[in-house]
Amino acid sequence: MRIFLTGATGFIGSAIVPELLKAGHHVIGMTRSDAGARALEEARVEVHRGVLEEPESVRAGVEKADAVIHTAFDHNFSRFAENCEKDSRVIAAMGEALKGSNRPLLITSGTGMGNAHFGELASEDVFNIEHPNPRIASELAGNALLDQGVNVSVMRLPQVHNTVKQGLVSPLIEIARQKGAVAYVGQGLNRFPAGHLLDVALLYRLAIERAEPGARYNAVAEEGITTREIAEALGRGLELPVISVAPEKAAEHFGWMAIFAGLDFPASSEKTRRILGWNPVGPGLIADLDAMDYGALAA
Repeated sequence: MRIFLTGATGFIGSAIVPELLKAGHHVIGMTRSDAGARALEEARVEVHRGVLEEPESVRAGVEKADAVIHTAFDHNFSRFAENCEKDSRVIAAMGEALKGSNRPLLITSGTGMGNAHFGELASEDVFNIEHPNPRIASELAGNALLDQGVNVSVMRLPQVHNTVKQGLVSPLIEIARQKGAVAYVGQGLNRFPAGHLLDVALLYRLAIERAEPGARYNAVAEEGITTREIAEALGRGLELPVISVAPEKAAEHFGWMAIFAGLDFPASSEKTRRILGWNPVGPGLIADLDAMDYGALAA
């Protein structure tokens, strides 16, 4: 297939590219920069210039393709709600180009959307439309397209990790350096789900090849690692003390990250594994944190 991939030079997209090429697909990668274009050309990827701020530039890439994987997202968390709304506009624009065809669109969301209640295992069969996370805008946009006959499916991400980045865990490293200590909230028993980058890249390929309208997949290898375990691993790597922060002090310590630091959002991938035959094999989150070069990150 000719697959249009947004975010093709990003953390996740750059891992999806070789996975798709290895399977014999032709990849059209979206980038906004000259450096990104050069990287894609070197990887034998067709370059498409586009930016999220101009949905029509993204739609133009969709029109060239047999299938679409959407991973691009503006990760400026100081404008998180606005960026989620921007994502919904991009999804709507891509859907307009797909109407009247069965060409699949695989969008990206978070596993939290499958939490009926905080602390319960998120599942693929749940879509909590009351969820307070602004990222719900992406799935609402996808649902609207599904109702209009567009072949939309959803990839829900946990903390995607390797020894360079780890989703929401990565900002904790910078916060710890600033504060001189690695912190968790309360007893640190709240849990983050996780999945290794290469396992997640494989799952994107399996999902776009299946192209099942309305399907939701959880890219979860580990259902829930406690934030205390995560903090202790960061403490070892950064050689900093590990402390507990009272819930009422979380905003003061974590800043914008406080909205996530105390959340308990474990997630299951039982259905995803069964339907797609996905068996994650990559290292766990704590293993990657222990193997990371913290000095190189600070450089």
